[in-house]
Amino acid sequence: MRVNWAFMEIHPDNPTAGRPVEELGYPPEQWRGMMANLKQMAIEEDLLIAERTFTTNSHQALLLAEAAKEVSSKVFYRLHDRLFEAYLGEGQNIGDENVLRMLARQANVPEDTVARAWQEPGYEQRLQSNLAMAGQLGITGTPAFVFGQRALMGAVPTAVLRDAATYAIRNA
Repeated sequence: MRVNWAFMEIHPDNPTAGRPVEELGYPPEQWRGMMANLKQMAIEEDLLIAERTFTTNSHQALLLAEAAKEVSSKVFYRLHDRLFEAYLGEGQNIGDENVLRMLARQANVPEDTVARAWQEPGYEQRLQSNLAMAGQLGITGTPAFVFGQRALMGAVPTAVLRDAATYAIRNA
């Protein structure tokens, strides 16, 4: 099975420095419910999730991830893991270029790849294409998973993803 990571910004209007989650517009009860669900799934998957007090602008991180895909799947997945851990587990601001450079070094992303990610227009075009594709598929949030004709949105348990992938493979 082929996996294609197509990145889409959640809150593109966030400033680089981030902003408090209260400014996102979610009713407090809805936010608490979403975070409780996410924390429970993190516990089940043995993942660390820090308390969410701010949200950040992920644009530069997504450009970097697009560029890392071209290096190798190993480098891409190391970067992906570090971005996830840094933002959700450690509460770091992945909108900060210095933080991103540090994470890229930790994931062995070559320096020239980091520079290309933020300079070459092709990566920006990919993000815009991903956004257009998400709109066509009716995807309004992240994460979203598409298996053939079936789309799953939001943080879902691994078993649900596994079942959807199995179904898509059997019915391809």
